[in-house]
Amino acid sequence: MAAAGGPGAASGAALPSPSRAAQPLGPAPAGGACGRVAPAQAASGSYLAPALELPHGISGTFLALLEGITGVWLISGYGIRPAAWLLVAAGPLGVPGYGIVPILERVDLLGIALFLALLPPDDHRPGGMVDPPARTLTQALIGLRVLVGGALVMLAFTEKLARPDLALAFLERYPAFNILHTVGLDVGDIAFIRLAGGIELLFGLLVISGALPQIAVIVAGIPFNATLFYFGSSELIGHLPVYGAMLALLVYGSNPATAPLVPKLTLEGTRRRRRQDPVATAATGSRSPE
Repeated sequence: MAAAGGPGAASGAALPSPSRAAQPLGPAPAGGACGRVAPAQAASGSYLAPALELPHGISGTFLALLEGITGVWLISGYGIRPAAWLLVAAGPLGVPGYGIVPILERVDLLGIALFLALLPPDDHRPGGMVDPPARTLTQALIGLRVLVGGALVMLAFTEKLARPDLALAFLERYPAFNILHTVGLDVGDIAFIRLAGGIELLFGLLVISGALPQIAVIVAGIPFNATLFYFGSSELIGHLPVYGAMLALLVYGSNPATAPLVPKLTLEGTRRRRRQDPVATAATGSRSPE
């Protein structure tokens, strides 16, 4: 029993902090963001990403149906662990047909799926609220950060730093996207591409590190939202996994009980099983009252 006279004794019960109340939002919106991508890609005839076209014939139809069913299942939020694992497996299964690099560029989607496979919303609690063991939450956050941040690092090289021709072709169609030149600064397209690639690379590394999640979300919002003016809904669909990941990192990184677990890169200091609010106990180092 809790000791009398503790916090909240005067009112009969302690009120949850806003960050604590927001914690259940972590897995559920991430599942919605992840689930909306798969049906959209299936409807457009692509596999995981717009650049990966589905094969023609029965195999393509089967993959499109599988994408659609998996996405709807994830959106439903009920019993989604098998659907999440199925989406995780879609990455390695696509390597023989599309190659390793195109799949690595899309591991942000697989990162969200892995996060949901390890930490699915609770089917029996309102809003899918979860109170996972610290070890489980740490595992889910490591997978989320490494895969989402890794995708950003990969795209920084394949679309800008290592292959600037792709970005140059884009700037030829949309010269106003070179914002620095548009506002009057003497910055050429190549210099702007290198700058943009460097920022994307640094942001990917910041996501992998798990440090400063609030700042990372704000910084990410500028370049990711800027392209929506040019590509509209198709670009929005492609960015949904990153938005879902940023929301999860923001929620868990803003909660005093779980924030110390967000930047962890190992499972050191976490236990396999805990009885009572394991996340808060592991983060604060306190013991539950007998």
